[in-house]
Amino acid sequence: MYYFCHVNVVQHFRINIIVSNICATGWFPLVFRPYTKFSIIEEVDDFEHSSQTYEKSASAMSLAKSLACLPCESSTSVKQKMVTRMELKRSIELRIKKRVKAQYLYGKYHDLMEKVIANASTLQDAYDVIRLNSNIDLASERDDLCFASMAEQLVSGKFDVNANSICMFSKSERKEPLVLPRVKLKVILEAIRVVFEIVYRPIFSKISHGCRSGRGHLSALNYVCKEINKPDWCFTICMNKEADKNVISKLISTMEERIKDDHLFSFVRGLFDAHVLNLTFGYFPKGHGLPQEGVLSPILMNIYLDMLDREIFGICMRHEGLGSNSDVSKGGQHSMLRSWIRRQMDNADSNKRLGDGLGVRLHACRYMDEIFVAVAGSKDIALSVKTDVTNFLRYSLNIDVKDCSDILPMHDGSCVQFLGTAVSVTAEESEAVKAVHKLKDKVRLFASQKKEIWDAGTVRIGQKWLAYGLKRIKESEIKQLKLSTPLLDHVAQFRKDGMKTDHWFKSLLKIWLQDVNARSEADEGIVLSKYIAEPALPPDLSESFYDFQMQAEKYVSSETAATLALLYKSSNIAGSSTSKDSIVTKMEAPISFIVRSLNRYGLINLQGFPRHVSTLILQENDLIVGWFSGLVHRWLKWYSEFDNFRDIKIIISECVRKSCIRTLAAKYRMHETLIEKKFESELSSIPMTEELETEMTSMTSSFENEDEALMYGISYSGLCVLSLSRVKVPSRVFNCFVFGCCVSSPSMYTLLVKERQKFPGWKTGFSPAIHPSLNGRRIGLCNQHVKDLYMGHISLQSIEFGALSK
Repeated sequence: MYYFCHVNVVQHFRINIIVSNICATGWFPLVFRPYTKFSIIEEVDDFEHSSQTYEKSASAMSLAKSLACLPCESSTSVKQKMVTRMELKRSIELRIKKRVKAQYLYGKYHDLMEKVIANASTLQDAYDVIRLNSNIDLASERDDLCFASMAEQLVSGKFDVNANSICMFSKSERKEPLVLPRVKLKVILEAIRVVFEIVYRPIFSKISHGCRSGRGHLSALNYVCKEINKPDWCFTICMNKEADKNVISKLISTMEERIKDDHLFSFVRGLFDAHVLNLTFGYFPKGHGLPQEGVLSPILMNIYLDMLDREIFGICMRHEGLGSNSDVSKGGQHSMLRSWIRRQMDNADSNKRLGDGLGVRLHACRYMDEIFVAVAGSKDIALSVKTDVTNFLRYSLNIDVKDCSDILPMHDGSCVQFLGTAVSVTAEESEAVKAVHKLKDKVRLFASQKKEIWDAGTVRIGQKWLAYGLKRIKESEIKQLKLSTPLLDHVAQFRKDGMKTDHWFKSLLKIWLQDVNARSEADEGIVLSKYIAEPALPPDLSESFYDFQMQAEKYVSSETAATLALLYKSSNIAGSSTSKDSIVTKMEAPISFIVRSLNRYGLINLQGFPRHVSTLILQENDLIVGWFSGLVHRWLKWYSEFDNFRDIKIIISECVRKSCIRTLAAKYRMHETLIEKKFESELSSIPMTEELETEMTSMTSSFENEDEALMYGISYSGLCVLSLSRVKVPSRVFNCFVFGCCVSSPSMYTLLVKERQKFPGWKTGFSPAIHPSLNGRRIGLCNQHVKDLYMGHISLQSIEFGALSK
């Protein structure tokens, strides 16, 4: 007999009873396949009525009871599972999305301000998003905000933007004010941002990156390096424009194509008039979460520059699909336009788009207001593309363009700055070239080792000479030696009456150092080696050593010239198909700028040696270690896939870790070895070189799960400097200045501005641009949020800088 069962949730336990009874009676085989719900219910009833014995039913009930416990246990485990703030944000956005979709009618969204934004539920959801951005548990204590009254003020138009914002000026100049929102205006801005994201995110172009789901900083760099792998010419376009009335009018007219809501647009205009929104093209500190960015600036910039994305798409079609060779080939089987349309529909062969022998190829990648364009073709085509893009920006979008970026040929190893990194195109080395380089490195390493041994030996000889001479002079005076030579008489005349032996010997050393011009040397060891030990060695020994060093240097330089000739020869092979396939695009971190920032923030001195950071000494131990580990965390996250990540590893182990140890040593006035043993567990968050690979594998999953559309301003926030400030404020207790945090602030901190880069700036791990009015600004923070700010879990946008003026 066959029983056809349909697995239904409602009949789950009844089916289990039937199966257990069938197995007990020996009715086999059972076949489970989809069937109708009514047939299974009927067979369940028939089988229950045909059951005769009480024992079978009792055993079946016990089995059902045992199975009934499984859903309870699974539900308990689900409740115990921690829900990340990313998942909470997605659930909140989904609730708002349902309200927005309900207003879609006849191809447009209607009355979003009145029906969606000015809704107590939406405002409360926006407040929850702000608290999640501040890394606060939603179940904790909340601010006393009345969302219903806020919604009524928005509907009636009585909400005062100026009264709910604070204007701050820099201490040096009062020409550049910074207007920051207070908590109520912050909630409204967040609600508007979420609504705009829901409306416009599905229509953005594929070349647009930044503040988008699945299209963030890393996706833009991966697109440039993995898909645009054979360009002939590359250039970037730098904008320079602060939003004025013309830009705002064009932005709103563009938004009116999808949204019909005069109330919403008038409110947006009021935000620009009050300078709460700062939309500046060409100086947008991408992804660093600084207060001057504003929560609406990223989405509004993407909406405005989406017109540029469409224009670039048309330029691509004109040059690739409607070029000079766009005529149909013999037989009518090939058309450039048809093949171009097919390539746009099918992205499977994206790696063959440039340099595949099918004519001109053009690719563009835009991250906010920074544009990277790659062209495979002649320089004239690249100039034409650049002219078309700049003219559209100037005359259609009213954006000025800095004419400072030249069109660079990528076949000669030129470097293009994009997204704070260096992008270059080089030829991949063959196995023969790698073998030659390996031998060259071995020779150079062997010569350097011999040089170190030679220097260490000569310095030791010079130190022994110095110690022996000082000892002899202390034991006996020159006059008491009863020796009269012109040299001893000349030395003795430098001793004045009453001068002690040590002072006299120091005077002799100063005279000798002046005589040999020792100030031009780097340190004392070189002086002892060059002027004391080496002249005393046998001439044959010194000549043989320096001849070996000269021959090694000659071999290395000649090998380099031979390798360059080999590369040049391989690049000019007939057909050049092999050399084209070996071309790769590389991403490199700006090591020189990173080292300069380390010096500016006090981690290293001018010579490059690590030192303690004086501004961190007064803080707690976990905050000190958190500041350094936050910098390492950013580097591991940003540069892990870069080609020169090996240099970042060396900086982490040789500079950052040692600087952290020396900061703790300066705080406790202990030796570095003792500090390293005492804080061994805390220092484990700053991995050494051999531990970086393990650290990267554990962090990869967390990087992939981040959504830049929901975590914008947090995922790529730069590290800033806070110094502990002891301020006595009588009869007043401050809460933490972070939005949504109701914990009392035990300490006041001063924000220090170390650098203010111009656009485009390099990505160094530190905040590249902070408004001058925030320099020296005192803020109250709890210990948890200080550590979150250091580790990059929150950004400066989460801090209410005007809390002291309330």
